[in-house]
Amino acid sequence: MPDWINLAESLTSSPALYAVLIAVSLLDSFLPLIPSEPVVILAGVAGAAGQTNIVLVIAATTVGAFLGDLVPYSVGRLLGERVVERLPAGTRRRAAYSWFERELASRGGFVLVSTRFVPVGRYLATGTAGVVRYPLRKFMLYVAISTSTWSAYTALSGYAGGVFFQENTLLAVAVGVGFAFVVTGAVEFSRRVRRRRNPAAPDDVLAERR
Repeated sequence: MPDWINLAESLTSSPALYAVLIAVSLLDSFLPLIPSEPVVILAGVAGAAGQTNIVLVIAATTVGAFLGDLVPYSVGRLLGERVVERLPAGTRRRAAYSWFERELASRGGFVLVSTRFVPVGRYLATGTAGVVRYPLRKFMLYVAISTSTWSAYTALSGYAGGVFFQENTLLAVAVGVGFAFVVTGAVEFSRRVRRRRNPAAPDDVLAERR
């Protein structure tokens, strides 16, 4: 496994950095322990220094994340009921699957957008969306919104850190990562509050399977 952060740092002045951003954000959509956020933040810091184009950083990250989210969705859609059969009733995994199934049915857009900011949540949401055959067009629409929003806030976190701490790259990256964690925490808190106020209710989304 390559050292993504060092690789990105070594390519901050090269067009190859955008390929790295596509790759790391794509892999992070379905593989754990891929450090996409620090890499994108580092690219944002480089953007503040004029070494990269911040618009291209956001665009490359969005493309990678969008394509990456299609992977667990496609796998889930392909395997379908076989996935559910491997989740014994009464287990935490089955409970998580059932929760995501209900939430996707009642507020799929909110789930797909908000869980993009929660590393483990994004895998579960996109994979479950495939298993329950959430409509592809709706899935792609919401994923386009979630990945572009996530990419923009992550890259701009680094860019802001780079603007305010131009003489200290390490501090700029640390500030960017810290801001990203704060925003992610706020999204998760909002999601929990919304869940308590609005219990899941059935909808006709799952009836639209195709």
